[in-house]
Formats: sequence, C-alpha cells, structure tokens
Amino acid sequence: MGRYAATDEAFAALTRQHVDGAYRLAWAILRDSADADDATQDAFAIAWRKRSSLREPDRFDAWFGRILVNVCRERLRSPSRGRVRPLDEAPEPTVGDSSSSVSDRDAICRALDRLDLDHRIVVVLRYWADLPVDDIGSRLGIPAGTVKSRLHNALRSMRPRLEDPR
Repeated sequence: MGRYAATDEAFAALTRQHVDGAYRLAWAILRDSADADDATQDAFAIAWRKRSSLREPDRFDAWFGRILVNVCRERLRSPSRGRVRPLDEAPEPTVGDSSSSVSDRDAICRALDRLDLDHRIVVVLRYWADLPVDDIGSRLGIPAGTVKSRLHNALRSMRPRLEDPR
C-alpha cells in the first residue's frame, strides 16, 4: 500500500476525533489527570512530527495508540516523576457512598496500581480499551503469546486483592 500523504488539515481532523479517547486511555494507564494531560499532549506532538509515517488513515487509532502507550510508559519510568507512596502506607479512602460499585472500582484501581507497568498496560488495553490480544501485541510490538502471558499473570496477581473475603 502506498504512503498516505496527509494534509495538515486532514491530520488535524484525525487528531480531533481521538483526543478524548487518548486522554482517557492515558489516565487509565497513568492514574493521574495532570500526567494524562501531559502524556496526551506529548503523544499528539510526536504524532504530528511523525505524521509522514502514517501510511493508512483508517489505522490512525492503532498507529497513534502505540505512540501514546510509549509516552505513558516513559512517563511512568521517568525518575523525575514525583514519589508515590506505596499503597500499604496510603490511608484508606473514606467512601461516603455505600454502593458496591464504588468499592469495586476502588479495589480494581488499587489492584491495577500494584501491577508493574507492562502488566498494567496490557490489562488496560484489553479490558478498558477492549482491544483484542492481536491488536494489543501490534500496538506494543510484542507477540500475542506475550500479551496472553502478561494478562494471565496480571489477573492472577490481581485476583486475591479482588476476591470478597466474606
């Protein structure tokens, strides 16, 4: 397939269509709104500079998703990122709402926060972004078998934290 020669306007239109989803994905990985804002902006800036490498506009989502995940990964690995308290040192949140959905969501977030970066990313891409294993592998540049292994290990690690102790 030939190269896609995006005009500045066409590329800007593609990015406008994906900005909200990009922010939500960055937030799901980074768990911080300021970091998600920065990562989203950085990813779009990188995408703009690399726009000539976009060969098929209908694959923008996968192409840009890979850029965004890599930006999030770098932000999480950055030594300049503020020190985060380990969860066992963090105070238990006070939840005024007694609904189980709020506590379930909190438990899932805590379990995700305890995963290492590679495991967290595959869980978010699979269950939050609802991507199939092959698409996750393509975005991350890893084989589908590695994605499956990371999902299995992540879910196995999360399960004890999510099971009802009653």
